Amino acid sequence: MIDAKGLVVAPGFIDTHSHSDLDVLLRPQVMPKVMQGITTEFLGQDGVSMAPLPVEYISDWRKNIAGLDGVSDEIDWTYQTTDNYLKMIEKVGPGINECYLVPHGNIRMEAMGLGNRQPTDEEIEKMKEITRREMEAGAFGLSTGLIYIPCAYSESKEIIEMCKVVAEFDGVFVIHQRSEADTIVDSMNEVIEIGRKSGVRVHWSHFKVAGKKNWDKIDTVLSQLEQARAEGIRVSFDQYPYVAGSTMMGAILPPWVHDGGTNKVIERLRDPEMRKKMRYDMENGIHGWDNFVDFAGFENIYVTSVVTEKNKDAVGLSITQLAELRNLDAYTAAFDLLMEEENAVGMVDFYGVEDHVKLFMARPEMNACTDGLLAPGKPHPRLYGSFPRILGKYVREEKLMSIEEAVRKLTFKAADAMSLKDRGLLKEGYFADITIFDPNTIEDKGTFVDPIKFPVGIEYVIVNGKVAVEHGKHTEVLNGKVVRNKR
Repeated sequence: MIDAKGLVVAPGFIDTHSHSDLDVLLRPQVMPKVMQGITTEFLGQDGVSMAPLPVEYISDWRKNIAGLDGVSDEIDWTYQTTDNYLKMIEKVGPGINECYLVPHGNIRMEAMGLGNRQPTDEEIEKMKEITRREMEAGAFGLSTGLIYIPCAYSESKEIIEMCKVVAEFDGVFVIHQRSEADTIVDSMNEVIEIGRKSGVRVHWSHFKVAGKKNWDKIDTVLSQLEQARAEGIRVSFDQYPYVAGSTMMGAILPPWVHDGGTNKVIERLRDPEMRKKMRYDMENGIHGWDNFVDFAGFENIYVTSVVTEKNKDAVGLSITQLAELRNLDAYTAAFDLLMEEENAVGMVDFYGVEDHVKLFMARPEMNACTDGLLAPGKPHPRLYGSFPRILGKYVREEKLMSIEEAVRKLTFKAADAMSLKDRGLLKEGYFADITIFDPNTIEDKGTFVDPIKFPVGIEYVIVNGKVAVEHGKHTEVLNGKVVRNKR
């Protein structure tokens, strides 16, 4: 019996964009999520994740994903397939429910390696076979990140063919689109065309328009969404409620630097002539490439995580500040850091303004996410506070929407976008994932300076019928499940 007088009893929150892929195997409680009321999360994001992973690529791939998912020698990396990876999660017993999207980059790697080239017809057929295998293993859809390697090397053709397979399962295509900045209009058209030709439902990751010089494109981008919906293409997006993003710092490098994998990246960073070419491209741009240094600036890109003790002093500094500390120019400071850390560097980049956060949050296509990176150091505060921030800042304080509409965006809207059944509502016959919070006190507490803080106001969290959080404290109960798409 729980006395919920004065509290809100809601379905468990659903995080449609998570990076707990490695961390759930090491710390199955997934504390940053359950303590903010999240009972289900979706792994396998941005086209680069844990599975599938052919044995011959383990070493290089671990370095490639280190900036997103972290590093560890504590697990056996020879699992190879999504089915085996999900069985590993089942074995450790997760604290919340875990769903998986099969990543485009992993599929491409298994079918044709990490090179910068277009696939043959036979290789596209191989990608479709792998996609089908992983969908049958329980993946909810396909993810891609068209700024990440090797996804960035692909053209629409191969993605459309894989999405046709996903559509057979009523799965979702989740995309970090090719551009969220200078060429976002073209990028939106590409995504919509993929949905049109494949029949798949389309879901944009962490929807935004980055960089002041691109804010005049917002009306066009929103009209593209509306036109797609009018055409009958099923479209949705998720969003974290902050004006800054976070990813692996290797994303600041031009795409060609990543050709062949992380070991090649490190080789090129050691070559002074290659550095000159990198700098030229970063200063002058490459069409269709999202240049973080251009739209954010070195002064607005902060180091959030590293691996070695040598560079621990870089964590929390902007690249500009790091350059001053090292008595180097900003390009050299960034290149040296990536080289010495073998690409395992996380970053936060400030790109937007509050008005745009609120504009996208109010859209009918929107549901919430964290996009939380669990690498050590100073992570983006969204990892600990995204969902309470929406309910505290944007609902209670700014009255952007009703509490009912906000709860819907944190629960059922997310489940519907991901085609997740039997969760997201308080309904007889559904799984008992329930979050109980105080609408008068709920608030995120982490900041960019001090991000590792649990929120307040989350009183109870129930996962599959068992209480995981009681009076704001974790009970040590781990009752999550690996949820597989059954279609």
